[in-house]
Amino acid sequence: MIQGSYVALVTPFKNGEIDYTALEGLLNFQIDNGTNGILLLGTTAETAGLASDEKDALLRFCIQKINHRVPVMIGSGTNNLAQTLVNTQKAKELGADSALVITPYYIKPTQNGMYEYFKEIANKVDIPIVLYNVPGRTGVNLAAATTVRLARECSNIVAVKEASANLVQATEIIRDAPEGFSVMSGEDALNMPLMACGAKGTVSVTANVVPALMSELIATCATGDYIKAAKLHQNLLAINNVMFIETNPIPAKESLHLMGKIALEFRSPICTLMDANREALKKVLREYKLI
Repeated sequence: MIQGSYVALVTPFKNGEIDYTALEGLLNFQIDNGTNGILLLGTTAETAGLASDEKDALLRFCIQKINHRVPVMIGSGTNNLAQTLVNTQKAKELGADSALVITPYYIKPTQNGMYEYFKEIANKVDIPIVLYNVPGRTGVNLAAATTVRLARECSNIVAVKEASANLVQATEIIRDAPEGFSVMSGEDALNMPLMACGAKGTVSVTANVVPALMSELIATCATGDYIKAAKLHQNLLAINNVMFIETNPIPAKESLHLMGKIALEFRSPICTLMDANREALKKVLREYKLI
């Protein structure tokens, strides 16, 4: 089962190239601080700004360095079916534990179109598949009924990363999906509420910066101790909010830079924080004793 605290890992750059020394440091930082799984090539990784050969080299490097210490999820989805099939097959060949497949962005397909799209991927690539619903990025929402239909009909569609911020929709999936299917929060501000509804964990941006705190929250929710979990959730509120003060992954990478873990470099059109927002970020990081 897909469960626990997964980090949607950033990609560190230096002088225009992937910084593999910093990348290894980030992997160890996550694993040493209790992160349960690592997502590579998600939105937070600036995947759209990576060339094909860079993606391949990054995946091979990370899978070797992780060395089965935690499960690896690879983002393989695009808005092109043939390319998504190639990427998902590659994820399987590289030894990923699961593949994260986003709803086809820009196209704005119907629910039936998305059902057929995901079903074909599941039928053609034998790897656990995590659906990724993030309508704020893609312009289309994967309805609860479509997610449940896919979960029931495709045994290797095992989870959904729900980033719709719709608690009703997530609860409908939790209620109606088959046993063993996981709803994973894709909104850090809703991690605890979603787990209280029956979600199994998170795929987190905030975990890039505070992996131990995020892991503790998710583990506490999993025990059912929601009195303690509520306090941990409240404690994470400020850092969760500031991670989205501008477009993700800008605040996360700025934070890791201020923490001394990566160089401050992005792939255009992602850019550095506005000065006022950087000062707000620093204030929060100081409150958490991160800088």
